[in-house]
Amino acid sequence: MPVDQHSDPFEEQLSAALHETGGTFGNPGAELAAAGQARGHRLRLRRRAAVAGSAAGLALVGVGGALLVPWGADGASKPSSAAATGSSDIAQPAFSADDVVRTLQKLLPEGKFTRTEARGTDGELPPLASGVFDDGKGDAAISVGLEQIPPDGSEVNPSGQVMPCPDSPDSGLDSCTTELLPDGSALTVYQGYEYPDRREDTKAWGADLVTPAGQHVSVLEWNAPAEKGEPVSRPEPPLSVAQLKTLAAADDWRRIIAAIPEKDVKPNPATSSSSQADPAVQVQRMLSVLRTTLPDNLTIGVSGGQEGFVYAVVDDGKGKSYVQVNLQLNMSDVADQLYGSAETLPDGTRVATSQGPGEKGGEGVVMWTVDTMRKDGRRVVISAFNAGSQTTAATRPEPALTMAQLRKIALSSHWDVLGG
Repeated sequence: MPVDQHSDPFEEQLSAALHETGGTFGNPGAELAAAGQARGHRLRLRRRAAVAGSAAGLALVGVGGALLVPWGADGASKPSSAAATGSSDIAQPAFSADDVVRTLQKLLPEGKFTRTEARGTDGELPPLASGVFDDGKGDAAISVGLEQIPPDGSEVNPSGQVMPCPDSPDSGLDSCTTELLPDGSALTVYQGYEYPDRREDTKAWGADLVTPAGQHVSVLEWNAPAEKGEPVSRPEPPLSVAQLKTLAAADDWRRIIAAIPEKDVKPNPATSSSSQADPAVQVQRMLSVLRTTLPDNLTIGVSGGQEGFVYAVVDDGKGKSYVQVNLQLNMSDVADQLYGSAETLPDGTRVATSQGPGEKGGEGVVMWTVDTMRKDGRRVVISAFNAGSQTTAATRPEPALTMAQLRKIALSSHWDVLGG
């Protein structure tokens, strides 16, 4: 059955309009992604300047200054709402600066850890431990920063719309991966350079983890004794990608973050629950789910989105194919008019499909769509095109994804933990 397209993805009160029309909408354009990425880089610089002053003053930011925040994920180990805000009726034990340093030292591989600096949970700034680590192959600076993100995400991601892994070829990264862990946490691991233009050989590798309760762990390491100002002492930083993941995901950090006093967590009073997270945060989570569920044979180029909508340009070696996903909540009241006699699965999910010409005027463009609605009114619509956008000419006979693959993505349980 045909799926309506909303004509203007930028209009105000988008969510309300979508609910009224039951429609989906199209490509917001590469300009949005580019503007968001630039804003993210500026945010990273501002945050670094705000707390810098030594190796222990590293900013708690991820790639490009944005974080993939799993707000509202129903992970098995999801902490209570009290833990999510850093407060509890039960007093949490404080951790001193020495405690935080000892924790980092315990979690590092065998080697020497010297020139340490740290902050505990009783200071004005969030906990942090840093120092110089030597596994026998040369000194390397390493730092772990900890913080509790307010439930609405406003303090970390005011309005930046930057993917954890930038799509830009000048991002300065050799590799970057983002994954959702079984407990709903989001983890990004990246390998790059302190200077994106590589004017120096100092490599900067790191891992950023954010739990469903908003506990943020940021690990950074270099192949020099300091972030800047000292010569390279080894070919690469000491911790591998696997070791960065293990270090960032250690439960020890979550216990320390849970002890951060409530005064250090400043949620936006305009919002009252984690289900009202910053739209940009939800965009990043949706993009991560899309990347996770796409077939392995596809390479992903430009991607982006806005509230309730994400897109990516993929390529299987046979030409570019534009893919978009719309996520809408609480749509049960319009289910009958949207789906009519469409297929109903045993769990109550309704599924409608369509294959036809594109609706934005691109020459020879076709649009394949799978439109689904869970029993709780959660609507996931995915469409694929045989062109790099809806308004440009076709680049291939058919989209890069089959109808079966689109159906599998739309029905993935990964979408069920998004939204409020």
